Amino acid sequence: MTDDLPAPGPLDALTDVAGIRVGHARVPGERALSGTTVVLAPRGGAVAAVDVRGGGPGTRETDALDPRNLVQRVDAIVLTGGSAYGLDAASGVMAWLEEQGRGVRVGADPAQVVPVVPAACLFDLGRGGDWRARPNASTGRAAVEAAASTDPGARVPEGSVGAGTGAVAGRLKGGVGTASLRLASGATVAALAVVNAAGSVLDPRTGVLYGEYGADEPPVRPDPAVHAAAGRRLAEIEEARRDGAEGDSTEGSLPFNTTIAVVATDAALTRAQAQKLAGVAHDGLARAVRPVHLLTDGDTVFTLATGLVPLPPESVAVLNELLAAAADVLARAIVKAVRAARGADGPGGTFPSYGELYGSS
Repeated sequence: MTDDLPAPGPLDALTDVAGIRVGHARVPGERALSGTTVVLAPRGGAVAAVDVRGGGPGTRETDALDPRNLVQRVDAIVLTGGSAYGLDAASGVMAWLEEQGRGVRVGADPAQVVPVVPAACLFDLGRGGDWRARPNASTGRAAVEAAASTDPGARVPEGSVGAGTGAVAGRLKGGVGTASLRLASGATVAALAVVNAAGSVLDPRTGVLYGEYGADEPPVRPDPAVHAAAGRRLAEIEEARRDGAEGDSTEGSLPFNTTIAVVATDAALTRAQAQKLAGVAHDGLARAVRPVHLLTDGDTVFTLATGLVPLPPESVAVLNELLAAAADVLARAIVKAVRAARGADGPGGTFPSYGELYGSS
């Protein structure tokens, strides 16, 4: 990057936004390939918003984030596998928050709170071979406890972890990725994406990840021979899948997929501004995955704004900078998720990773 362009934060992660913590948990079991990721806000919560653009979303408490409605701040966001069943993970997070006295105060007693825990799920049912192996309240509790146990500014594990454990991106293994930018205004914008896309994350002509186009350096182009070999391997897997040679795999029978994400900033945003940030962040998703927002996608982006960095009185230019950065960091988080993913091969199917097919490219 040149000196006049925004640079990543120290960790290039969501936790570059001060006070934000991330925890992952995996569903136990040999035939389980699913999990949950929790993004924990600082005590006192953060301004939150959401923009849902997929035609088949699975969500919880998203209506509470409408700027016209009562709830002003939330304490946690849940991203989970398990399709709609996995939304039960949010109840474990809710119980933990209640124990901490965190939530919307509804009575004279400080313990009388109702935690509002927005959540979104992705479809990974059966990818480990066991249709019933999916996140529940205990998975959510494990993920939020993992987040709470981290130090401020901790690194965020990426790849096949948490909600990305069973994620698939097109014909490749998906996962969790995160990225950040420090802006000239002093604000930080960061994203964490769980990539489970029905669309493709790479250009079929070259093997270049779509999210790399338009970055500040030229995209890394795989060797044509490597790309050709990758294509042959993917074709072999697809043929075996069609011939029923992959046991009881459900993959391919129902093209239900979702990319879900959290974009966080330390800028002081109103709820309406936070909702705009979530909406523009979807532009990054559209850059990095093609196609997106289809009827069987549940593409959902949440925003958290901690408010530590005030905006200037004439804030349009600064807000535009934040909006542009939100799309940039989400696109890059998707690239990092695909690069960090580990392939899976088991009774639920064969899902090779980008790294296995393309190596250091």
